[in-house]
Amino acid sequence: MALTEYKSKFIADCGISMGDEGKGRLISEVVEELREKTGVENPVQVVLKVNGGANSGHTAGGLKLNLLPAGVVDQSVATLAIGAGVVADPRKFLWELVPVDHKGYRVTERLAIDERCMVSDVIHRLLDLAWEWYRVNVINEEPRGSTGRGITPAYLDEVGQFQITYSDFLADQDLYAKKVAQRADRACRVIQHVCQVTEDAWNGFFDTLTDAEGRANEEALKLGLFETSEFDFTIFKGEQPFTLNTDKIVEIYWDAAQKLADKIVDVREVVRGAQTADRYVIGEYGQAYWLDKRQGFSPNVSASHTYAPEFFSSACQPVQPLHVFGVAKAYDTKVGTHVFITEEDPEHPLFVLLRRLEFGVSTGRQRMVGWYDAVEKGDTLRYGGFDDLMINKIDALTHSGDWNGNLKICIAYEDTEGKRYYRVPRSEAFRKTLKPIYQEYAGWTQDISKCRSFGELPAEAKAYVAGMMRALLDSAYHGEDWPEELPNLRYVGVGPMPSQVIRDIPEIRELLKHDKPL
Repeated sequence: MALTEYKSKFIADCGISMGDEGKGRLISEVVEELREKTGVENPVQVVLKVNGGANSGHTAGGLKLNLLPAGVVDQSVATLAIGAGVVADPRKFLWELVPVDHKGYRVTERLAIDERCMVSDVIHRLLDLAWEWYRVNVINEEPRGSTGRGITPAYLDEVGQFQITYSDFLADQDLYAKKVAQRADRACRVIQHVCQVTEDAWNGFFDTLTDAEGRANEEALKLGLFETSEFDFTIFKGEQPFTLNTDKIVEIYWDAAQKLADKIVDVREVVRGAQTADRYVIGEYGQAYWLDKRQGFSPNVSASHTYAPEFFSSACQPVQPLHVFGVAKAYDTKVGTHVFITEEDPEHPLFVLLRRLEFGVSTGRQRMVGWYDAVEKGDTLRYGGFDDLMINKIDALTHSGDWNGNLKICIAYEDTEGKRYYRVPRSEAFRKTLKPIYQEYAGWTQDISKCRSFGELPAEAKAYVAGMMRALLDSAYHGEDWPEELPNLRYVGVGPMPSQVIRDIPEIRELLKHDKPL
């Protein structure tokens, strides 16, 4: 088929589930497609990290990235930009930059950090751990499953009008030091008196951070790129309980930021420059629609806006056409304490296999795994909107070992009285009472990871792909006529490697002719 035209030089790479959809791999696919289509070697001039911070993990080209955008793997992308909507720890930048540069990706020379990008630091990370401690030990809630990277406390500083931005690293160090001292004072008072953290727990926080970064940077340590002392957080502890060594914080963070000083620029002009040069800009999002701080279900949300409109706030550009990609997996995963309506028994033969694949990039936590929930995806289309779709990991559903059964797609929810719902209820309490209604599809035995065209897929895999799309559209437009213009399924991932993608998928109405539920 002829792929639909991009309606804008601005492209958004968004998750339409609960994160972990494989958004990182979309970047290379779009770059390669545009290269073939335009005949230009470098059609994408900027990949922009839109939101979040070091809590939003991506895997790309074998690299596990948190703070840096997954666009690092394509050397033709001139600028890897960090938008104003991001919170970023300067030390985390260096901890990622040094190893990827060592592997030959030339990231530092391509990096551009917006002057209004917000600074996160060890103080935010301590607050993150303290609030988690408060949830568990004071108000007796389940742990939220925070990454401990300090992202929510950093965004709280923005809301409270206490933020420090990267422009502060280009100004006077004494002014920066004053802001850090005030931040530390506020945080220590909150940790001791509001979160009611014990002295033992306070001391343990520094060990927790030291251990976490030691593990996260294990490869870099083995390569000799850093000394072990680089990840020692105990140096920031004050002489008295619930105090911090602010002089040491200022010294360490200012020094790290000065190594990045020539990368702190006005990203607004970088993006405008790409437009002037008639090149594309891809916005790369952390998390996904259902983790948006407003549309998701607290407390299992991100502290940022995670969907398409945030592009314009983070890049500081006027609202204009934006071509939106939605990315999903052929099954669903969640991390934390989410309500997971389609979660399957971990001992189910397929889900035994899937759980071996599913661990959080940022946290390493085991993901919960369940069937594809078309209601969630339909709501994202109806209220968030997207022009094209990429579905990953369909190859993981192939019959293998003890797994030889049928596949399921959740097409609706049902309450205790048998009433069906084709939208996601906005009440979390009510959502907890619902059960999934499934449509079943036959599985397949063929190794589809070797398929490179839609025609090579077995009929059962074609039917399942079509079924995912039909159920999504049925939910999005339930009770209404479908609009004339529908999103197309542009890419299907059949393996983890960049080459393992099918592009020649039929136009949506042709694709739906393959839908054959049992």
